[in-house]
Amino acid sequence: MRAIIGGSSLFHSHIFDGWNEKRVKTPYGDVLIKIKNNRAFIQRHGSPPVAAHMINHRANIWALKKIKTEMVISINSVGSLKLRLKPGCFVVPHDFISFWDIPTFYEYEMKNIVPVMNEGVRDFIIKTAEELNFFYVKNGVYIQTKGPRFETKAEINILKRFGDVVGMTMASEATLSMEADIPYASLCSIDNYCNGIAKTPLTMEELEKNWKKNLKHIERFIEKIIG
Repeated sequence: MRAIIGGSSLFHSHIFDGWNEKRVKTPYGDVLIKIKNNRAFIQRHGSPPVAAHMINHRANIWALKKIKTEMVISINSVGSLKLRLKPGCFVVPHDFISFWDIPTFYEYEMKNIVPVMNEGVRDFIIKTAEELNFFYVKNGVYIQTKGPRFETKAEINILKRFGDVVGMTMASEATLSMEADIPYASLCSIDNYCNGIAKTPLTMEELEKNWKKNLKHIERFIEKIIG
């Protein structure tokens, strides 16, 4: 089973219309999964959708483990911390930073993992991006913040020294996937410059405009990997 986890960038997509729906019970709550031809899709925000800081990551990853998922390809919307990484560009992170509210399945046992993005899945994503002639960067550090608000200019001024993109979800999913022994990697869609990176102020109108533009590329990517 190859699974895709998507978020806000896919709210208005119809690419999974007609897929069979399966409600999977987990110790953390039920999860709705769409399945077709040994492919699965989870809308990480749920239905109806919740904000990033309310996402039930443990339920999502547990459900994917339960249906015997062998690979997770995540689609994550991010803000850019670097002027050279423009909105419309894609990044395939090789590492991440997450100091806040790190989720785990090991709350009641002494067990640790060494967090490493899966190189096999990363290579698969990179190869697909190349075949589709995407403008992408094959390495990058993802920094996860808690949300739901965007970061202040002062916060971004700190974060830009250590990372390339900022989001609110990938590090949690990656950590839990590693604990569940599911190979995981991400294609990050840059939808905006982070607050204060560009001279033009960040606005929700700009963000929504870029979401719509990037959706066409994301749907092409998904069609390729579910084929």
